[in-house]
Amino acid sequence: MIPKPNKIKEVYLDHAATTYTDKQVVDTMLPYFTEIYGNPSALYHKGIEANGALNEARRTASKLIGALPENIIFTAGGSESDNLAIYGIAQAHSDKGKHIITTAIEHHAVLHPIHDLEKQGYEVTYLKVNAEGFVNINDFKKALRPDTILVTIMYANNEVGTIEPISDIGREILKHRKDNNTSYPYFHTDACQAAEYLSLDVEKLHVDLMTINGSKIYGPKGIGMLYVRRGIRIKPQVLGGSQERKMRAGTENVPAIMGLAKALEIAQQHGQKENDRLIKLTNYFLKELEEKIPKIKLNGPPIGEGRLANNLNIAFDGIEGEALLLYLDEYGIMCSNGSACTSESVEPSHVLTEMGLDTKLAQSSVRFTLGRTTEKDDIDYVMKYLPDVVKELREINKINSK
Repeated sequence: MIPKPNKIKEVYLDHAATTYTDKQVVDTMLPYFTEIYGNPSALYHKGIEANGALNEARRTASKLIGALPENIIFTAGGSESDNLAIYGIAQAHSDKGKHIITTAIEHHAVLHPIHDLEKQGYEVTYLKVNAEGFVNINDFKKALRPDTILVTIMYANNEVGTIEPISDIGREILKHRKDNNTSYPYFHTDACQAAEYLSLDVEKLHVDLMTINGSKIYGPKGIGMLYVRRGIRIKPQVLGGSQERKMRAGTENVPAIMGLAKALEIAQQHGQKENDRLIKLTNYFLKELEEKIPKIKLNGPPIGEGRLANNLNIAFDGIEGEALLLYLDEYGIMCSNGSACTSESVEPSHVLTEMGLDTKLAQSSVRFTLGRTTEKDDIDYVMKYLPDVVKELREINKINSK
């Protein structure tokens, strides 16, 4: 066993799973727990104060994505927003068609509702992706049909960081509508991973619905939002009150909503600067990995414009990714082997297998996602132990396979 350091340094490299809550965000939230605590629907002054804050958060969030305040529905997170978009459109427009287009590498918050709709009689086209995780525009164009009512394609992949050509897809949808004199299909994108690093301008992206999650952008957990273009009908999924324009019942979580708006503001204002910093750091990390550990493979596109700046997904041939995670945790190094929402599954990543990796290589893969507090010293600490850990695990694997 490799000797442990006298002092274990905590290195968190799982920012795609969740982030800490930024201090500015926490400070923004605090007054709404103990001072401005009224129900935003109430008519007395505590309620009016809370309602004013809610409206301000909605204005802030909408402005950051080039939308109107009435386009924003606050939810309990990314999964709820995805579900509301998918079920909401499918159920409200089933009389116009029951065909949906998505990709085979979506997050399960998209795929599971889609699978459920298939059982209800909807027909789904799952677009294939290439070895780097990209959708082919020509394949998408061929998949469009007169009865297609919804397209849902993620902005950036949570496992391998692939940035899909969302604006190009949006333009093809606009052309399809014009050529066929229709308002369908509607276009939804899950932008949970993209919100920290990429522009969310809904007009430039040509999207009709967009999902954002607070916990991926240094905001609080349990809060998200769904952008819905003006004039688009969706069927509510949570009933019981008239909140959120009757689209999502329940007393609004004002502290979390204020935190989400602040987190989104910070992310969009400083995203490019952080992007530039992280690309340098990620390149350094990959160079170190390639120089010091043989038989590895970068999953997904090369570091650059087509990949999220903070994402490295590496296949370590000859080991089990799960074992590597457990070993690294002993040294204070935290990473993952795919989506945090499927961490209990022993199945290989559906994203990696859809990209063409065989089962063994997919199961040997580990995702490192850097963040705002990640520095070169953290990477150096990881590289001090990772090569020996990989070597030891490969030797153990060889012995066990005899």
